Amino acid sequence: MAFGGVDVLKDVDFEIYPGEIHGLVGENGAGKSTLAKIIAGVHQPRAGQIKLNGDTVQIPSPYVATSLGIALIHQEPLTFPELDVAENIFIGRQPMIGRIRRVDWRAMYKRAGEVLESLGVTKITARAKMRGLSIADRQMVEMAGALSQNARILLMDEPTAALTPNEVGDLFTIMRWLREQGTAIVFISHRLEEIFEVCDCITVLRDGAVIGQRKPEETSTDEIIRMMVGRPLSDLFEKGDGHEIGDSVLEVEALSRVRKFEDITFDVRAGEIVGVAGLVGAGRTDVARALFGVLEIDKGTVRIGGKEVKIERPRDALAHGMIYVPEDRQHHGLLMQMNVYENMTLAVLERIARRGWLREQLERKVTQEYVEKLRIVLRHIGQPVRELSGGNQQKVVVSKWLLTRPKVMILDEPTRGIDVGAKAEVHRLMGELAAQGMGILMISSELPEILAMSDRIIVMREGRITGRFDKSEATAERIMAAATGQVLARF
Repeated sequence: MAFGGVDVLKDVDFEIYPGEIHGLVGENGAGKSTLAKIIAGVHQPRAGQIKLNGDTVQIPSPYVATSLGIALIHQEPLTFPELDVAENIFIGRQPMIGRIRRVDWRAMYKRAGEVLESLGVTKITARAKMRGLSIADRQMVEMAGALSQNARILLMDEPTAALTPNEVGDLFTIMRWLREQGTAIVFISHRLEEIFEVCDCITVLRDGAVIGQRKPEETSTDEIIRMMVGRPLSDLFEKGDGHEIGDSVLEVEALSRVRKFEDITFDVRAGEIVGVAGLVGAGRTDVARALFGVLEIDKGTVRIGGKEVKIERPRDALAHGMIYVPEDRQHHGLLMQMNVYENMTLAVLERIARRGWLREQLERKVTQEYVEKLRIVLRHIGQPVRELSGGNQQKVVVSKWLLTRPKVMILDEPTRGIDVGAKAEVHRLMGELAAQGMGILMISSELPEILAMSDRIIVMREGRITGRFDKSEATAERIMAAATGQVLARF
């Protein structure tokens, strides 16, 4: 398969068997989603063949794929929010009755309920509106739609990217049940711990080619990463130690917000990375949003560079030298319809304008400097930002804020949803910024990232700080104990 004359898949051989969960891994751009979309009839390959149950088949469209028992579950569920669950399950295939062919609503709701029940889904009703459902529930509805069509091959493209650990566990339970029923599942994920937990076989793609195939019990995370990126696991956390840590650049004292967080006190020093760990719902993001002026605080004091500041809106935070890279880069960090240089200069438009008129040549020059500095992979700076990989989109967000020349950076889940190679680049960048004297507050749900990148670690639970650790004394067990309320640790 090629796009714009560039090969994205090259001589890929791939097999899947009934009753198997087959993991498909690789960096962004390795060809995983393209392979899945070819099998699902979204793209047409320029060469090669597909065999189903031993017979060569042509799959010119998703409609034909569906008729062959092949279904694709996207990372972002493709549902109709104003319709109810049953309507989404049977969209375009509603049961009809009578000579005038009207929808048999009773039969549709009955069958929808049966499909949901077969999946063990009890908290979703057939008449519930899709708009009120979580991403996890919407994915369950998509799976119910696939099963209602008797899908025997299920392609799942990053289905866990936006799910909580509990939701991931529920999804895995259903996947295992489907495997027992003989369904073949292709599971695409960046989270290797999930791949090892649920898959029977792992295929690794790199640069559009198959690098190898392994059984989980016969390999290791380190080997899979080497196959994916061509370097070992130890290279993924290139922080670079040895630089001097200076005075506090951010001091937070007794910060509180009713029903969100209470009595949050910590500091971040120049050249230091302070990690914030905790389970989903611990209040970490709320604290970050409050510091940046997105969320109002009830009480507390914030000092930047030793000076007490009042931050009521993001503009105030920027004026005092603090930036925030949000968790959801696509909705809160970027304007996806705009190009790279337009996104990158959003926070400094006043600086690159003259008498109210933007200087496009200066915009492009500034952008090109940061593209080279952060090693952003793209065709040209006028390329729509939506076309970049997740890791490169993240670098564009970071570049946008670095142009404001900040003293303090808040990073909320900086490597969520990006591949291991891109993670290494983000970690390298964080290390360089810290070495240049920037103070970094890093929120992360990944314990290896917290342990490897942090100089100090704060643990939150239910809106409170329940643990504080120096890098030398922090362990995964201690952090989890504090996150679950089993222990209170201090420096």
